Amino acid sequence: MQGLLLTSVQPVYPQEAKKAGIVGLVVLRATISKDGHISSLEAVAGPDALRQAALDAVRQWTYKPYLLNGSVVEVLTTIIVQFK
Repeated sequence: MQGLLLTSVQPVYPQEAKKAGIVGLVVLRATISKDGHISSLEAVAGPDALRQAALDAVRQWTYKPYLLNGSVVEVLTTIIVQFK
């Protein structure tokens, strides 16, 4: 789905997490609707201190609609957000 990404918003690194030296990956499970917007999103792995920032950013992402056999379809995908 990375190739269909139209708009991405970088997450805001939480100050508390940054001060504590928390880094890592947040793994998100997303459903991208037929119009290219995120219709459902949940964090499935990653540091708790970083999850909300990843969710807030990715909710704003938009994608080019995905075509399957000429029809626009919803897509379930995994998104990884890295904090370093």
